[in-house]
Amino acid sequence: MRMIFVNLPIKNLAASKAFFGALGFSFNPDFSDDKTTCMIIEENIFAMLMEEDRFKDFINNGISDATKSQEVLIALSAASKEEVDETLAKALAAGGKEWKPIQNYEGFMYGCSFQDIDGHVWELVHMIPQG
Repeated sequence: MRMIFVNLPIKNLAASKAFFGALGFSFNPDFSDDKTTCMIIEENIFAMLMEEDRFKDFINNGISDATKSQEVLIALSAASKEEVDETLAKALAAGGKEWKPIQNYEGFMYGCSFQDIDGHVWELVHMIPQG
């Protein structure tokens, strides 16, 4: 069984935990310390949120400024249109920023995108099965 760990640089650990906690995510203390937290997305999917000085220990070059250019789009599935809308509302209320307008492809896909407090883009997509 594979697991995925998305590693993201952050400015402030407490602020990031508060932001993602407001979206309903939890954290694994076994893989967390005073500069890093392991955010649980699903059973085998995690985001390692690392303060920038800790993140630098894992890279050979500079950290991208996600508020000015995109290094990655993180897309998560959603069970319904309502979940997309509710999560977007929580993200905006917790300090995130709307990134692109709602995408509504009737009968196929419904989604949103927002930037977290460090500028990383998160997308939520409800895919409607065809056939």
